[in-house]
Amino acid sequence: MSTALSPEVRTSALDRMSREVLDVLVIGGGVTGAGAALDAASRGLSVGLLEQRDWASGTSSRASKLVHGGLRYLEMLDFALVREALHERGLLVGRLAPHLVHPVPFLYPLRHRVWERVYTGAGIALYDTLGGLLGRVGGRGVPLHRHLSKKALRRVAPSLRDDVAIGAIRYWDAKVDDARLVQVLVRTAVGHGALAASRTQVTGYHEEDGRVAGVRAVDLETGRELTIRARHVVGATGVWTDQVQELFAAQGLTVRASKGVHIAVPREVIAGDDGFILRTEKSVLFIIPWPTHWVIGTTDTPWDLAKDHPVASAADVDYLLDHANAVLARPLTRDDVLGVYTGLRPLLQPIDEEAGGTTRVSREHTVATVRPGLTMIAGGKYTTYRVMARDVVDMALRDRAPGEDPEAAIPASLTEELPLAGADGYRVRWNRKAHLAAAHGWTETRVEHLLDRYGSLVDEVLALVDADPDLGRPLEGAPDYLRAEVVYAVTAEGALHLEDVLTRRTRLSYEQADRGTASARPAAELMAGLLGWDDARREREISTYLARVEAEHAAEAMPDDTSAERARLQAPEITPFASAS
Repeated sequence: MSTALSPEVRTSALDRMSREVLDVLVIGGGVTGAGAALDAASRGLSVGLLEQRDWASGTSSRASKLVHGGLRYLEMLDFALVREALHERGLLVGRLAPHLVHPVPFLYPLRHRVWERVYTGAGIALYDTLGGLLGRVGGRGVPLHRHLSKKALRRVAPSLRDDVAIGAIRYWDAKVDDARLVQVLVRTAVGHGALAASRTQVTGYHEEDGRVAGVRAVDLETGRELTIRARHVVGATGVWTDQVQELFAAQGLTVRASKGVHIAVPREVIAGDDGFILRTEKSVLFIIPWPTHWVIGTTDTPWDLAKDHPVASAADVDYLLDHANAVLARPLTRDDVLGVYTGLRPLLQPIDEEAGGTTRVSREHTVATVRPGLTMIAGGKYTTYRVMARDVVDMALRDRAPGEDPEAAIPASLTEELPLAGADGYRVRWNRKAHLAAAHGWTETRVEHLLDRYGSLVDEVLALVDADPDLGRPLEGAPDYLRAEVVYAVTAEGALHLEDVLTRRTRLSYEQADRGTASARPAAELMAGLLGWDDARREREISTYLARVEAEHAAEAMPDDTSAERARLQAPEITPFASAS
């Protein structure tokens, strides 16, 4: 079955969802919701997935882009949690998504000669034991750690100040193109029969005999109102958990938002190929290498304002620059900042056990059947999305709907053994990258870029280029991306708007100094014919994106969250929300 997320597939999915009674309807198109849709579909169930914005438009595209166990949990002696996360890291690197999740080395600078090397070294050795040995899949995992002298550290990290460390420990974790992984999860779910529609807002619920039996929704692209019936509704809505429960007249989980800000700086301003993990007064700071830039983050501050458009203030950017500059020989300045992105972490608050049949699944996430027919999940971390998805589907199915056999066995989750779209054949194509480069007149670096974005699905991108060689040229204003990638984003990856392409199908909105503005018109012109835009619609897409970039720039100059949010809200919405009912 095809995994394409074309506009036609979306329309067909909404038509079918409005006609059929689904086994499971998932609300929320972040990593947990997409994972839940795949988990349920792979069990043989009929599944629908709705997202009110674009796939991964919230937290799931705005975090540190790491797949890791969490070294800090070892200090808390939470070995089970670390082992679970490292097991999931091993699955992603070795089996599920080797094209999207890649090992990356980090340096942990040491300031003290004896006790810190022994103490930290013992912790990282345990980390390797839990992840490097037990977390390997098919013999593949990440390399083991090693100790570096000051001389060796200077060789591999020449940008570090000479006085900040007497040596280091080099260990490995993994990084992920987070928005792309979510989109691939959705595509894999669709390939197993799920029906998926982004830009579809849930505005109310359908009730039968006191049980949630579906939702009322609006297709924000057309204004069409729908009623979608389902035996089980799953909410995986992150920081919007409280609002969704209120919409369904339910309670059980309480989530508050914490703001995390990241900045991107050019690759050339920091020498070396290793990332850094640095202790701060609050937590840790990561400096993470990517091919064209470094990502530096994160902050961790309460966010009590509207959740739709969290933004960084000048204080946030300065905080990250100051902490990075504490160890860098060549200080970073505001002029070095290519882009900024901001996400909200969903932090669970103490729960009311009597309010909604709650089961504590782990320290990191909680699942609750908050009223008959509605099961919610909140908390957790990106790395363990698959476990979270399995847990919420398991609990939803235990809440038997009328007509379901109360003794029937719940189909087991299969996702531990299920590679995501593009994983099978990725390594074969990697071994053929020289041939692919020669056949298209590209460098091997270009082919590596494509393989690490699409895996074996690169064949579909190459087919577009073979049919129209002009699509094999770089996108104007974005030399690292092909014009074909814009076309593919629309025809196969579910992009409906210009911001979907420039922010999540590519990373132009934060990895280039102009934040993708030079590519806005060329990309919109490629999208217009595919999506049936007239000239006025094309110009609105461009102007809305440019206004967003301008508003975010203005926000980053503001001294606090309130003034920063006010500046960001000056930009219009490309698809305004409907009123809830």
